[in-house]
Amino acid sequence: MSHHCVAIVPADDLDASTAFYRLFGFEVAADFGGYRILEDGRGWHLHLNHMPGWPKQVEDNPFGLYLYVEDVDAVADRVRDRIIERGAPHAKPWGTYEFAVSDPTGVLVRIGRIIA
Repeated sequence: MSHHCVAIVPADDLDASTAFYRLFGFEVAADFGGYRILEDGRGWHLHLNHMPGWPKQVEDNPFGLYLYVEDVDAVADRVRDRIIERGAPHAKPWGTYEFAVSDPTGVLVRIGRIIA
């Protein structure tokens, strides 16, 4: 196993969150009822922790993820109707080409790559 980090994020509805992350290529690697491990087979790993009723309002979820990909536009095409910012993906002042979406529990998910 290589040195890496895995995010654990809350999911009010595990099935809805799993379906959302499948749009990015994740599949269920293990299911323990209230805890699912997702991975994409290329290095992304994500754990979903069932948290019924949390957060009370989706906008109050403080969690976020950044998924790095080479072909940002191809991923954006799969989720175009969910992109938060108009005109995204686009270059950001901090040196990335990216866009953002929100998962069913309000986790902010940014997808992008570093611009050389």
